[in-house]
Amino acid sequence: MRNDHVTLRSTAVFDLLAPRTPAVPVQVELRYDTRDPYAVVAAFRTGRAGWVEWVYARDLLADGLIAEAGDGDVRIKPATDDPEVVVIELNSPSGHATFEAASEELADFLDRTYDVVVPGNEHLWVNVDQALTHLISNDMS
Repeated sequence: MRNDHVTLRSTAVFDLLAPRTPAVPVQVELRYDTRDPYAVVAAFRTGRAGWVEWVYARDLLADGLIAEAGDGDVRIKPATDDPEVVVIELNSPSGHATFEAASEELADFLDRTYDVVVPGNEHLWVNVDQALTHLISNDMS
């Protein structure tokens, strides 16, 4: 396990899509933390002080840049009519949201994460004992 943790942050604007209305720009902060090397976080600005965070696999983001990916709450795919756009669909019990984002921005962010943790080396950054202790202590409370 490595101890030299790094957190990457990048800001972007995604377009929230809704039927019969113009797209609404939404500020998004993308984060990658080597303490959770398999995941990326997309934090969506919901108002003056509000953020909604979605955590999903870094591999899902990578796969979604080139082909349709995701079976569950997060689905990512290239736009059918514009190769420079990626469609991100988020589903939860409280609703559904579809966004469009610039594929180059997402690819650049992903490349920065690969500069820190090479794909396939994520396990070198995970402290299994610490993760199990955390899970067990949360399960008991």
